[in-house]
Amino acid sequence: MNADRLRRAARAAGAVERFVATSIRPARVLGFPYRAPSVPRGVALPVEESTLGADYDTSWARSPVARAARELVMAGPVRALVRGLAEPEIRGHDRLADLLPRDGDDDPDPVIFAPNHHSHLDIMLMVHTVPVPFRRRLFTAAAADYFFDKRWKAHLSALALNAVPVDRETTSRRSADLMAELIAEGWSLVIYPEGGRSPDGWGQRFKGGAAYLAGRTRVPVVPVHIDGTDSVLPKGTSRPKPGRTRVTFGRPLHAGEGESTRRFNGRIERAVAELADEAATDYWSARRRAAAGATPQLTGPRATGWRRKWQLTEHRRRGIAAWRQPPQRRWPDLG
Repeated sequence: MNADRLRRAARAAGAVERFVATSIRPARVLGFPYRAPSVPRGVALPVEESTLGADYDTSWARSPVARAARELVMAGPVRALVRGLAEPEIRGHDRLADLLPRDGDDDPDPVIFAPNHHSHLDIMLMVHTVPVPFRRRLFTAAAADYFFDKRWKAHLSALALNAVPVDRETTSRRSADLMAELIAEGWSLVIYPEGGRSPDGWGQRFKGGAAYLAGRTRVPVVPVHIDGTDSVLPKGTSRPKPGRTRVTFGRPLHAGEGESTRRFNGRIERAVAELADEAATDYWSARRRAAAGATPQLTGPRATGWRRKWQLTEHRRRGIAAWRQPPQRRWPDLG
């Protein structure tokens, strides 16, 4: 009985194999376009132009239809995701009051938002927390090798975040020209001067992209500090752990007449460090340390790996990620 079943199964498998072979035979006989065209030996084929990475075209994402779809995505799934994972506390919107038009129906003049960067969650958090008038015309500089390496990721990043690809490995004039062009058209930019997420929990030295674009386009830079995302979704992890975050906006900075990109970049980095100090303590204490030139650096202590990790634990205890009770505030003696 078993032998008969095996023979019937073998005959059925053979019939299926013959059917498949018969089905694909016309394609093998007909050749192109059912098969790739043959190439004579010695003939070099032209290299196909890349349409991903830094070469991905995002212009479609700024069309009226795409902008309407993005508003629905931001008002629904992204808003729910950010609130569920990060529970952001927003500070400093009042410092941007002078940048907003008196007529609420008008779009504000473009600005460059320059936050620190610890997590991929920072991108959604920034799009969610910038003042509403800027959200209507906001685009994000995103790493071409991560957000635009696959077509589905490129489409999703462009649609949901209005992201434009930036090559982190080489200095690309094409990316700089595109961002400057969009700023000139009235779009505000979110760019991360560190160039990538923190590898160890401490900050990294700022690169000059934000300062260069601000000097080129003559728009202000708004320093921003994000606290807590390194505990919710740190680099190297794929599973987020819901927590609390705090986003602090600083006062706009303007490039001085004849000020170099390097000097202005240093001012932006110090401003973000002062916001980090303010978020961990209080405004008055942070301003006193800033006036005395004693603001803690974003890059952490100059020490060995174990000591940096140990001090990072102490640093996080003062942040909102491990916040249990309000820090002790010291106010000026007005008596």
